[in-house]
Amino acid sequence: MRIAVVGTGYVGLVTGTCFAETGHTVVCLDVDARKIETLRAGGIPIYEPGLEELVRRNVKERRLTFTTSYAEAIGGAEVAFIAVGTPPGENGEADLQYVLSAAEDIGRHLTRPCVVVDKSTVPVGSAEKVAEALGRVAQHPFDVVSNPEFLKEGAAIEDFMRPDRVVVGVASDRGRAVMAELYAPFVRAEQPVLFMDLRSAELTKYAANAMLATRISFMNEMAALCERLGADVDQVRRGIGSDRRIGHPFLFPGVGFGGSCFPKDVRAVMTMARHVGLDFDLLRSVERVNERQKRWLVEKATKHFGSLAGKTIAVWGLAFKPKTDDMREAPAISVVEGLLGAGARVRAHDPVAAEVAVRLFDGRGVVLADEPYAAAEGADALMLVTEWNEFRQPDLARLKTLLRQPVLLDGRNVWDAAKVRAAGFTYYGVGRNVS
Repeated sequence: MRIAVVGTGYVGLVTGTCFAETGHTVVCLDVDARKIETLRAGGIPIYEPGLEELVRRNVKERRLTFTTSYAEAIGGAEVAFIAVGTPPGENGEADLQYVLSAAEDIGRHLTRPCVVVDKSTVPVGSAEKVAEALGRVAQHPFDVVSNPEFLKEGAAIEDFMRPDRVVVGVASDRGRAVMAELYAPFVRAEQPVLFMDLRSAELTKYAANAMLATRISFMNEMAALCERLGADVDQVRRGIGSDRRIGHPFLFPGVGFGGSCFPKDVRAVMTMARHVGLDFDLLRSVERVNERQKRWLVEKATKHFGSLAGKTIAVWGLAFKPKTDDMREAPAISVVEGLLGAGARVRAHDPVAAEVAVRLFDGRGVVLADEPYAAAEGADALMLVTEWNEFRQPDLARLKTLLRQPVLLDGRNVWDAAKVRAAGFTYYGVGRNVS
């Protein structure tokens, strides 16, 4: 098939590239000319493991091209994916202006019947609005489909190629048939394509992220209880995770969740609920716990030192999670701002997010080190914020010589508390106050 993808962020670029990898002809469009120039030159504007190689291979095979022209992208397209941003508005609801603008531009440039697919995370009822926008300008028949994405940054290629499930909201037989054909190569191992109505598909994305965020905040509350009662949250986590009804994923306490999905989608669900007269108190608590958890590291350090004024604090990890350079709503932002607000100096290192951090902390006095031990040199304490693999087994003897004071604050509970304490460090973990 000939496929157009509008938007070349995480979702759009991964979607277009993976469809090209299975033999389709894909044109990716973006209104950002610099981004398109970067892609045409062989560069990747985002950090996603494995993506650069796939893009280059499919560009070389002429299955994948990039453009800023709707006429070039949409002309002849059998399927058009909308994968543009839906930033939260002032009231927490997703802003549809970019989605609806893309829909109108797609409609104006249709040259044949086309299935238009909402890939962006959009509120319930958005498919009807997209259909209205298309209907005002389109001169050819179209079908609107909702196909929410469930890609994890850092594992997006694997998630697309080997999905747990594919959710597709349809209102026509043609839309269903086209989407079944498109996804057939990715579900040969019996992973299901779940066809449902449009509104249910739209809500499924929000429901999934809200549930995962709830599990994280639940464990952070349990970690706080463990600290008060003298229990070890890691042992509690193993105990409940072994229950098949619960399972282990997303039961790891830490300094909170961030990124482009969980915070935004939790707020969006609360907003949608409020519009229909429902107070979603559970998610209000999830959000409140998450914001509190982001302050945990600074509060622990303040309690330890009495005052952070004049102290130098090393921070390992700035991205909201490993294997990405994404710092949108990253806990590290709250940590760094909290440290600076308390009068501390900050030396930080992240394997890939340094360029993003430079823009975020420009003029704030944050020193970004090229490697982790350079960040730790001369610091009064070291905070682990993002659990990159290279931080999991630190050279404790080396750290002992570099740090001015042997204080480690583990915001992700990845270090062996007994081992660290035996090496002569004062150690703080989330909900792990057992000596």
